[in-house]
Amino acid sequence: MFLELYRVHLFITKFFKEAFTPPFEGKEILKQCYQVGYKSLALISLTGFITGIVFAKQSRPSLAEFGATSWLPSLVGIALFRTLAPLLTALISAGKVGSSIGAELGSMKVTEQIEAMEVSATNPFSYLVVTRVLATTITLPILTFYTAFVGLLGAFLNVTLSESASFSAFVQSFLESITFLDVIASTVKAIIFGFTIGMVGCYQGFNSSKGTEGVGKAANSAVVIGMFLVFMEEVIATQITFMFRT
Repeated sequence: MFLELYRVHLFITKFFKEAFTPPFEGKEILKQCYQVGYKSLALISLTGFITGIVFAKQSRPSLAEFGATSWLPSLVGIALFRTLAPLLTALISAGKVGSSIGAELGSMKVTEQIEAMEVSATNPFSYLVVTRVLATTITLPILTFYTAFVGLLGAFLNVTLSESASFSAFVQSFLESITFLDVIASTVKAIIFGFTIGMVGCYQGFNSSKGTEGVGKAANSAVVIGMFLVFMEEVIATQITFMFRT
């Protein structure tokens, strides 16, 4: 276990060293941002929209018991921005992006493409690892706010079908409940989640064992470990944010 932690430490240290050492792979970073962000929009849109509808529908009966259905937009907004949007986006990315990175780099490791890059005087770590980790770190905060927006649209659809509320009143009620701390906390969490997902996927793929079985293990480990770390970071981030609120 300690040997594995030492390898992870060396891998992360090498990432920060290579990330600030030229040449910088700008085109590859943009390409990976497209792969991580744009190609995940369909799944994230569907998940966020359904989450907003279901959360609003499930919350209404509880609020109606206290005659507080007018608080529904605020409740949905707080839940989405504080927890649901960053966590849902991270879990979807860990399943879709993390497994893809692990399988892709694992396949390149098995077929010795990484060694071929070293022979051709190309830095494989900078080209393969740094670009993907930066892409997930940059893209996940953007996807998080997109998920929150789509979730609010789903919640508004549920509210307007039940109460015929106006969109302006819904948005105003939602904005009144969101603080600057909520926005900062969600952004920081999304950045940490993105870094974690990219780093876990790259580490598992870059260090996969030889053989086709190793590719499958790399993809599976990238998803499982990535999701586990995301949950642990969510618990820690929630505790720290609560300390700032109090």
